[in-house]
Amino acid sequence: MSAAPAIILVSEHHLDDLEGAFGRYEREYDVRSARSGVAAEALAREVVATGGTVALFVAESVLPDCHVLEGFHRWRAVAPNARRMVAAHWDRFLTDAPVLRAGLAKGKYDAYLLMPRGIRDEEFHHAVTDLLSDWGATVAEPEVVSAKIISPVRDARVLAIRDFLDRMGMASRVYHPDDPVARHLLGDHVDDAAYPLVWAPERPAVEDATVRTVAMSLYGAPSDLDVEGTVDVCVVGGGPAGLATAVYAASEGLSCVVLEAEAIGGQAGTSSMIRNYLGFPRGISGMRLAQRARNQALRFGTRFVTGWEVQGLVPGAGGAPHLVRTDGGDVAARAVVVASGVAYRKLRVEPLEELVGSGVFYGAAMTAAREMEDQDVVVVGGGNSAGQAAVHLARFARSVTVLVRRPDVAATMSQYLVGEIAYHPRITVTTCGEVVDGGGDSRLEWIDVRDTRDGSVHRREVGGLFLLLGAEPRADWLPTEVARDERGFVLTGRDVPRARWVDGLPPANLATTVPGVFAAGDIRAGSMKRVAAASGEGASVVPLVHQWLAP
Repeated sequence: MSAAPAIILVSEHHLDDLEGAFGRYEREYDVRSARSGVAAEALAREVVATGGTVALFVAESVLPDCHVLEGFHRWRAVAPNARRMVAAHWDRFLTDAPVLRAGLAKGKYDAYLLMPRGIRDEEFHHAVTDLLSDWGATVAEPEVVSAKIISPVRDARVLAIRDFLDRMGMASRVYHPDDPVARHLLGDHVDDAAYPLVWAPERPAVEDATVRTVAMSLYGAPSDLDVEGTVDVCVVGGGPAGLATAVYAASEGLSCVVLEAEAIGGQAGTSSMIRNYLGFPRGISGMRLAQRARNQALRFGTRFVTGWEVQGLVPGAGGAPHLVRTDGGDVAARAVVVASGVAYRKLRVEPLEELVGSGVFYGAAMTAAREMEDQDVVVVGGGNSAGQAAVHLARFARSVTVLVRRPDVAATMSQYLVGEIAYHPRITVTTCGEVVDGGGDSRLEWIDVRDTRDGSVHRREVGGLFLLLGAEPRADWLPTEVARDERGFVLTGRDVPRARWVDGLPPANLATTVPGVFAAGDIRAGSMKRVAAASGEGASVVPLVHQWLAP
């Protein structure tokens, strides 16, 4: 068994208080203590040199040999994936807070807390376990796994399966068929199994697995829904808008089905850390936010089906229900909420398109980030998703370059991310550049970047290219009866052309041109393209659904 991950406590005068508070973690973590920044760095180097990992640094707000933020900066160079917490003594908590809290916005550390004043300070320990849980979800090989993937190679298909499982909140590991764990699971079928093989508790093993067959094994197909007749509302898309719709619709007694083509959470579910979502002062990963919302909706009776792309919508006529079509079966619904969101725009550089999954990725691809250790990677995009991806990749990669066509990123990225990227020693921003070519022997090895100012082209050796190029609506499945703008986004309310108003009146704010079909979130023309805004629209659409369903 691998060595326990380390928690390093750093305090000159109150180490006894910290050691007492962290006594409860000693069974499962290697809790170590230091009285200075230099000593803490030496401890971290010792842990890493012996093949161990540092999960968490906990430092008092004042250190004897350096500013605490300088200490975090040095320790991060040794253990970039470790979480960092200030535990201020109660004598200094209010005094040090104004200066140190500013560092939170730039990602210099993860939490500012009051040191426990006694036993069972569960608010303090809630923050600690949150940080440890977040760390555990981002390590290369988690110790607690929900699914095991057995494969002789780690190809694009294996990576896609693992990414799906991670986004669904199911930690996984990949085992070679010769590994003792794999041999124990396979028994006498090691030689004749069809790989990749996915094993999850209380479910039959999935051989020759794909994302869809794994999703169907875990969550079923639309045809498996034990729905009698017609549901009240079918939500297409399991991102923040769709999840909010599901929670509020099901909690108010409506029968609700959510169809999601990929993993629950949508594009937001790939965000490694969302720091500006209301109510989460320490931030929350997109996956955790999505899975909490999913569990909340499940509690009220929502049915979820993942891994099935919707192929079409047949509007109901004369009071008949709408029909939502998928390859795995149809769902009849009295109301439909279109919350299918957006997809990242394609780069359309053919040599790189052929390497998607083999060093080239659309979106944050959090699972792929784990395989970028000691690699130089490039993130293309200037939005918040690109900034969050860069910060996450920097936990693993040797260097991360954010590449944008604009002269700067301030106009398109939230200020807290701009500051965090500027501060991070492993991240640089390259402006006025675009990727025009790339290649490698079976996986990405290099890209060509053209300077948009003078047309010069420079080649860079890279191990990963992450493309977050802006939004294209996932709306090809919608019929022509649903009006869309010139870019393909769904028109609602007063944005609908006057020629399609009924009796001189526009549709309701989130209603489309088809009665009983509504739109919420990023798919809607004019939406804000933020997680909180999408959640708000998802909640706001439910009263309109009620009005439609009312006798």
